Amino acid sequence: MLSWNEYLQLSAGLVSVVNPIGAIPTFIALTNNRSPAERKRIAYVCAFSVAMVLLISLLAGEPILYFLGISLASFRVAGGILILLMGISMLYASHDRSRHTPEERAESYEKESVAVVPLAIPLLSGPGAISTTIVYAHSQHSLPHYLLVIAVILSVSSIVLAALLSAPKIADVMGHTGMNVVTRVMGLILASIAVEFIAKGLITLFPVLAGSGAVG
Repeated sequence: MLSWNEYLQLSAGLVSVVNPIGAIPTFIALTNNRSPAERKRIAYVCAFSVAMVLLISLLAGEPILYFLGISLASFRVAGGILILLMGISMLYASHDRSRHTPEERAESYEKESVAVVPLAIPLLSGPGAISTTIVYAHSQHSLPHYLLVIAVILSVSSIVLAALLSAPKIADVMGHTGMNVVTRVMGLILASIAVEFIAKGLITLFPVLAGSGAVG
């Protein structure tokens, strides 16, 4: 099994890449004309959808990679690069097009239901979250390991639910500047985890690098 530090790293990484705080302005904008009951329902459906996407990634990620002939090490490097780009974008508090393009956002205002698309997919559980889940999920193959990863996924989904249900209050208290600060901190954490992904993937692909005292 992975060490407890690595499970904490997975928790921090998933929370950072999902970034529920950063999704609050979009959630408020998309549900501005909805009743409190509708906003609550959207929050629950969105959090449930995030959990389902990540759980499916946990269960089906490795078989899909095997079917496509992609090694976990190669996927770790590719996912690390994607997550690094997302982290850099978050550090500058800029919009990340891999999560939600301006065209998708404009179209979302006209949709009757926004809980699954675009809130859950791709805004919250997008390519970065899926990549993070697959890489950590298949680092070990044991029932306790999978149960712990499932617990992490459900915890992150609960955080998403709490953030969306409290979105107006959080936005009022933190303001735009406060949410940007949180996003930048999460971006720094995400960038650091991405570097670990890339380093470990490269060591697996090129074992000679391990002799230079790289990441263990």
